[in-house]
Amino acid sequence: NMAAGQQDNGIEDKKKTFAGIPEAHFVDDVDAFMKLPDNNENAEIVLRRLDEQHGKYKFMEMNLLTRRRRLKSQIPDIKSSLEMIKMLKAKKSTTEPTETQFLLSDNVYVKASIPPTEKVCLWLGANVMLEYTLQDAEALLSKNLETDNKKHSSQVDH
Repeated sequence: NMAAGQQDNGIEDKKKTFAGIPEAHFVDDVDAFMKLPDNNENAEIVLRRLDEQHGKYKFMEMNLLTRRRRLKSQIPDIKSSLEMIKMLKAKKSTTEPTETQFLLSDNVYVKASIPPTEKVCLWLGANVMLEYTLQDAEALLSKNLETDNKKHSSQVDH
């Protein structure tokens, strides 16, 4: 009977998860909880296991918050890159260069003159930069924005 109860709990744990995070169970009856075979009526064992479980939840929380923060900062960057590509597409038919300023280092901006172009370079991460046509860059950034928005909304919902 006890083995069946343990199997049910294992199945229940697998069903009630979000993003691989098992649901925490509230202990209504401490005496009955302590009498479970896993607990062996030993408070030290139970407290150690609950403390370990709490530590795992805190670790998962930190990971989720870090991921959410990263997504929040990526979305505006992608949007501004998309705006720049749209502006470059609109200006490519003219012969006039576009005057702008870009960030060289913290709080240091430099004036630049951008001639009409068909290509841009995008940082992909891990110190990798690739050259794309304006259309390909716009498609890639649009796809990344859509993916990041979905990830962000799924994390905010839960």
